[in-house]
Amino acid sequence: MKAQIIEKNSEPEWAVVPYADYLRLVEAMEMLEDIVAFDAALASEEETVPHRVVKRLVEGENPVRVWREHSGWTQQQLAEQAGIKTAYLSQIEGGKRTGSARVLAALARALGVEIEDLLENED
Repeated sequence: MKAQIIEKNSEPEWAVVPYADYLRLVEAMEMLEDIVAFDAALASEEETVPHRVVKRLVEGENPVRVWREHSGWTQQQLAEQAGIKTAYLSQIEGGKRTGSARVLAALARALGVEIEDLLENED
């Protein structure tokens, strides 16, 4: 890369580079910013949610079903862990019942999520 250096008071003040070199520098800087952001996200202790889970939730699928399937559990396994009947869980996932606060708390504990994660978005 060739640069023209312009001085002021005998000190470098400006560097003038060909436009193609400038574009390569901008692209390299953006790539470096992406790498730094990616590394920071990996080092973060914040909870991350896979895109497929977020997509299903945004599309309005029942959150209990989404989190259960993400966890790899059958309805029977989750119902046993939460201390409820499989039929009751099926009704919650099917939208026929909402589930009491106690039941939702038990489901959240079993799934390792916050109770708010199991509430349907009413927006």
